[in-house]
Amino acid sequence: MTFVAELDPAALWRHFDEILTIPRGSKQEGKMREYVCAVAQRNGLTPRVDGAGNVVVPKPGAAGRERAAITVLQSHLDMVNEKNADVKHDFDRDPIVPERAGDYLTARGTTLGSDNGIGVAAMLAVIDAKDVAHGPLELLFTIDEETGLTGAASLDGKMLEGRRLLNLDSEEEGALYVGCAGGAESTLTLPLRTAAAPAASVALRVGLRGLKGGHSGVDIHLQRGNAVKLLARALYAAFLGQAFRLASFDGGGKHNAIPREAFATLLVAAPQREAVTAAVRSEFAAFQEEFRPVEPEMRLEIDVVDAPGVGWDEATARTVLGLIDALPHGVLAMSYDIPGLVETSVNLATVASRDGSLVLGLSCRSSVASALRAASRRIRATASLAGAAVEQGNGYPGWKPNLQSPLLQLLRRVHRATLGHEPQIKAIHAGLECGIIGEKIPGMDMISFGPQIEFPHSPDERVRIDSVGRFYRILTATLEALAA
Repeated sequence: MTFVAELDPAALWRHFDEILTIPRGSKQEGKMREYVCAVAQRNGLTPRVDGAGNVVVPKPGAAGRERAAITVLQSHLDMVNEKNADVKHDFDRDPIVPERAGDYLTARGTTLGSDNGIGVAAMLAVIDAKDVAHGPLELLFTIDEETGLTGAASLDGKMLEGRRLLNLDSEEEGALYVGCAGGAESTLTLPLRTAAAPAASVALRVGLRGLKGGHSGVDIHLQRGNAVKLLARALYAAFLGQAFRLASFDGGGKHNAIPREAFATLLVAAPQREAVTAAVRSEFAAFQEEFRPVEPEMRLEIDVVDAPGVGWDEATARTVLGLIDALPHGVLAMSYDIPGLVETSVNLATVASRDGSLVLGLSCRSSVASALRAASRRIRATASLAGAAVEQGNGYPGWKPNLQSPLLQLLRRVHRATLGHEPQIKAIHAGLECGIIGEKIPGMDMISFGPQIEFPHSPDERVRIDSVGRFYRILTATLEALAA
């Protein structure tokens, strides 16, 4: 156990402290599922697991509340495994190392997993609770939310009888979320034509590091730098003045994280080395000044490395850099209906050179289905001009707000009574499983809320400690109000 177990409320933090030791990357939730089932069984409850690996734990109502309507609580078991390049950490074996930074809990060089580990810990605390006067509950723990919401998409709707759902996966204290964006992913594959490295060439390893990254939905409006896009910009600017070869281009780690680092290997004729290096540094200095307020730690690294025997030919280098430079990234449109809400965005998330091809991953988000389709078509058109093959999935649906929701009205009253002020009513530019669950189970009344979690999906992830206590108070007060 760590100091985390001693935080308040202990019923929740003790579980989160245990969760920090359990590997739970997307599609690797087996041990986390075992932990949930063990907590249920020691409380005399019988968990149900569907074919996808989602878990439902039914819990009867407290004495005198047995006949209240069923309430569903829902969180996802997986987390985004991201770390800084200089941090040694094996997410399949090593526990997350928590650290306290003032009012916040964070982790040492890795993601913390408060997204959605705090929601999971809250549900486990409710399973243990003997002092909460709740009605009948169905506690739904889904898998693989972070890589496409596939757990919710595979959920057997017959596992749930309840028709009102509290999703515990939001990340802004004082807000009740009533809608979310839908999403779709694109994978681009560009064949790479290779050629022997030029005689007397020098290999330069160029890296762009120190960017903040962040969640590709909730942080996209902050206009942080995208390491993949910016490195391609610097190299393309240099290439237009002094051609060179490429031997690799890699960056980003997760489809739902803004890339923080990117690296490329250049093959440069020895007499041109200084000119190419100066051109790259010049373009870096230009965008470093542009992004200085939001990316003060951004840095460029250029090192001489052993030259590979084979690189990409000059035309391929031009196509790779031009394609990455041309692909969209960032906010494409703001909502006309909800002030301040991003309507449509694209994240150029990953690039990797492997097996004779360059593979790029992009994710689109929009609260408007037609705009989501248009963004996907734009990516396809740009890729086609470069000769890249495109694979695009069906994506996942958004969640349309219902401002007349009875559950919303109750939660507003509870929030007011518990914390003494009105909550904000919002929609989020990110995927929540509510969209899929609502499509699978028509008539499900849903609200999402949570504690204050900042910079998820990056090693800067942190959760405000005292907000977790207020979040849990609202949760338990809501359960009691629903059972009244």
